[in-house]
Amino acid sequence: MHTLNNNTGSQDPNLDPIPSDPDQFPNRNLNHPQTRRPRGFAATAAAASIVPTDSGGGGGGGKGKREREKEKERTKLRERHRRAITSRMLAGLRQYGNFPLPARADMNDVIAALAREAGWSVDADGTTYRQSHQPNHVVQYPTRSIESPLSSSTLKNCAKATLECQQHSVLRIDENLSPVSLDSVVIAENDHPGNGRYTGASPITSVGCLEANQLIQDVHSTEPRNDFTESFYVPVYAMLPVGIIDSFGQLVDPDGVRQELSYMKSLNVDGVVIDCWWGIVEGWNPQKYVWSGYRELFNLIRDFKLKLQVVMAFHEYGGNVSGNVIISLPQWVLEIGKDNPDIFFTDREGRRSFECLNWSIDKERVLHGRSGIEVYFDFMRSFRSEFDDLFVEGLIASVEIGLGASGELKYPSFPERMGWIYPGIGEFQCYDKYSQLNLQKEAKSRGFAFWGKGPENAGQYNSQPHETGFFQERGEYDSYYGRFFLNWYSQLLIGHAENVLSLANLAFEETKIIVKIPAIYWSYKTASHAAELTAGYYNPSNRDGYSPLFETLKKYSVTVKFVCPGPQMSPNEHEEALADPEGLSWQVINAAWDKQLLIGGENAITCFDREGCMRLIDIAKPRNHPDSYHFSFFTYRQPSHLVQGYTCFPDLDYFIKRMHGDIQR
Repeated sequence: MHTLNNNTGSQDPNLDPIPSDPDQFPNRNLNHPQTRRPRGFAATAAAASIVPTDSGGGGGGGKGKREREKEKERTKLRERHRRAITSRMLAGLRQYGNFPLPARADMNDVIAALAREAGWSVDADGTTYRQSHQPNHVVQYPTRSIESPLSSSTLKNCAKATLECQQHSVLRIDENLSPVSLDSVVIAENDHPGNGRYTGASPITSVGCLEANQLIQDVHSTEPRNDFTESFYVPVYAMLPVGIIDSFGQLVDPDGVRQELSYMKSLNVDGVVIDCWWGIVEGWNPQKYVWSGYRELFNLIRDFKLKLQVVMAFHEYGGNVSGNVIISLPQWVLEIGKDNPDIFFTDREGRRSFECLNWSIDKERVLHGRSGIEVYFDFMRSFRSEFDDLFVEGLIASVEIGLGASGELKYPSFPERMGWIYPGIGEFQCYDKYSQLNLQKEAKSRGFAFWGKGPENAGQYNSQPHETGFFQERGEYDSYYGRFFLNWYSQLLIGHAENVLSLANLAFEETKIIVKIPAIYWSYKTASHAAELTAGYYNPSNRDGYSPLFETLKKYSVTVKFVCPGPQMSPNEHEEALADPEGLSWQVINAAWDKQLLIGGENAITCFDREGCMRLIDIAKPRNHPDSYHFSFFTYRQPSHLVQGYTCFPDLDYFIKRMHGDIQR
C-alpha cells in the first residue's frame, strides 16, 4: 500500500518504474501503477511525493526508513547540482549568445529562442512553424551567427534533434517533460495519427529535413560579415628570431636584422618582440650583466620607429626541440645545481628539469647568497637602469615576465628530453627536497601529516587519464587527498607569479607587464583535465582553475598573453587526444575578461594557412561580443628569418590588415 501526497488520479503511459532495490523496500510493489514516476529531471519531484507506508514492524521497517531518508538527501543533492548546471547554461546563453531569455527561463524558452534564431516562428502556446514556403530545397535563414561555444553547440544539437522541416509541419513540446530536462523532445503532430505520444527519439525521418551541419553552414553563409567588431584596431607585433644575439651578448648580423626590420615595416607591423635571455646577459658570473648586443639591436629598432616588447626570459631555449640554437640557464647557476640539484624541478623518478629554476627556492638563499626572486629582481632592475632612455621616450611599450617553462606560467611537466610525446598527460614536478618540505608542512598544518607526499598512481609522462588511478573517471584526483594536493600544487604556481610580479612592478613602474598563459587543451574532454593538472592549473571539469589566478594577476594590472592553439592536427587526432582547443580558449579568454583584464594573443604554431588565419582573427576579435571585448595586441611568431624569403603564411599582409581593421570580411 502506498500513499500519494499529490492525490493524482490519472496515470501517464510515459512513466518508468522507480529503480530501487527490492531488499531495501520489501513492502513496495514495483509493478503498482502508483510507484512509477516520469522520466527526466521531473522524476525527482515525483519520487519525493511518494511516501511508502510501513506495513510491518521490527528492524526491517527502521532500515527501510533510514534508506529512504538517505535517498531523499541524495535526491536533493542531485537536484541542486542539476539546477546549478542549468543556471550556468542559461547565464552563458544570455551573456555570450545574446539570447533574451526571461529571468525564470526553462528549456522550453531556450528551444523557442533557438528556433527563432534559425528563422522559425514560435507562438505563445508553443506552436512552431516556418514563415516561408520553399519546398524541396534547403532553406537559408537570414540570421546572425552565434559565436559562443556554448550556444553554438546547443544550436547544433537543437537542429539535429528538434527541427522537422516538412512543409507546414506543426511542432509542439511534450509538456510532460521537466522544464529543466536536457533531453526534452520536440515531436510532430499528426505524423502517425492514432499512435498517441512518442516516448523514443524524435520522429524526424523526412528526406527534406535539415541536417545540423547544413543549418550551421547556412547560418554562417548568409550572415552579414561586416559587423562593428571588424573596425577594432588590434596592434600586431612580430617576434624576432632567437639567435640574433650570440652567447657572448653580441649582435650577430646587423645588416640582416636591418633587412628584416625593413620588411616588417613594409608590412605595417606595430612593433617587434625580442627575448632578453638571462642565460646570455648574466651567463658567466652573478650580477655581471652584458647588454651591449641588445643596445645595438634596440638602436636599430628605434631607427625604424617600431615599438618594442621585451621578454625577461628566465628559461632555457632549445632543450626540448631540435635546432641550431641552444640557450641554457646561466653557467654559474648550472654549477650550483651540480652540488644542489634540488634547485631544479624534479619528477617522481628523481629526474631533474633544467628548463627553469624551481619555484620552491623563490625565497631560499641558495644562489650565492640570493634567493630566486632576488635574482630575477636584480636582472630586471639592471635592464630598467640600462635602457632608461628607451623607457622615457616610449620605445619600450611593454615587458613580458617569464614565469616558467617556455616563458609561460606553467610547470615543466611535458619535457621532450624525458621522452614526453603529445598527448601524454605529463608528470607532477614536485619531488625536490624544497617542495617536499613545503608539502609536508602544509599537510601537518591541516592535521593530515600522511598527506605530505605526491600521488603514487598518477602514471608516466605518456600515460592517458584512464590508465591511471589518480586521473581516471572518479579517480583519486577528486578525493579529499587529491583536492588537497592539487590545491597546494596550483598555489605554488600562483604564489610564484605573485612573488615575481610584485617585484616586477617595482622595477618597471608605469610600464605594461605581460604574463604568458599556455594552451593545454589535450585531455580537456575528460573529467580530470589531467594535462592541465600536472602543469599546475587546477581546472577539472567541476572547478574553475583560471579565475583564482586571474584574480591575483588583476592586483598587478597584468596583461594576459594567451597562446592561441592552432589547427595543426586533424579533428580525428584531436578526438583521440580528447582535446578541445576551442573550449579551452573560450574558458581562458572569458575568465580573463570577467576579471576585467586586458588580454593579447600569440600563435602557438608557426605555420598556418588562410583558415588558420581566420580562426586567429575570430579569437582576437570575437563577433557580436556583448561588451565589445577584443585582444589588446597580437604577437606573430614566425617560422624562420623572413629575409630568406620563406614563410608558412603567405598572406601575412592580409592578416595584419584584418587585425588593424583596414579591411573587413
